[in-house]
Amino acid sequence: MSAAKEEVRKMLEQFLDDSSFEDIQYHIYVREKIERGLKDIEKGRILDQEEIERRMSKWLGK
Repeated sequence: MSAAKEEVRKMLEQFLDDSSFEDIQYHIYVREKIERGLKDIEKGRILDQEEIERRMSKWLGK
């Protein structure tokens, strides 16, 4: 069984019986985004605060 499938099974056990598909999809989506972010950190794909502010200032026209 794949690791992702097993993680989803574990998550499903924690949901209430009346959870909607939307609730379940949202939690899977958030979990995937967190996992992707952690992998990015491990691989050094991060930006410091100054770089984020520099990029944001271009978007906001400052």
